[in-house]
Amino acid sequence: MPQGLSIGALAERTGLAVSAIRYYEAQGLIRPWRNAGGQRRFERADLRRLSFIMIAQQFGFSLPEIRDQLQKLPGARTPTAKDWARIAENFRDHLDRRIATLTKLRDDLDGCIGCGCLSLPKCALYNPKDSAGEKGTGPRYLMGDSPS
Repeated sequence: MPQGLSIGALAERTGLAVSAIRYYEAQGLIRPWRNAGGQRRFERADLRRLSFIMIAQQFGFSLPEIRDQLQKLPGARTPTAKDWARIAENFRDHLDRRIATLTKLRDDLDGCIGCGCLSLPKCALYNPKDSAGEKGTGPRYLMGDSPS
């Protein structure tokens, strides 16, 4: 088996703290192996996996969502461009929904977002008698519910 990367080398290359790499390992996002001396060693493909984790987190994906996607990658070989394209396609729908939500928030930021607070004068128009509260908790209109 090749030498692999030490956790320090992986941290230096990714910019992550060693503790963060250990945390991702504990979460099952990366799987190092041990050399004859018992030291953790990482595959070069783990650089891509960690980069993906960092980017996905910036886009708002949770670690369980990221783990679900990484589990679709092959464990015994370096992922190919086709493997990564499959994951990108899975994330595209989620990102499109998030973009639509952010666009709606931006466009409606000055109005009621259907939180049920009834503190804005417009709430009597958008949310009479707290009808949004019947649809569930939180900002219902922002989450896709119609004010009608």
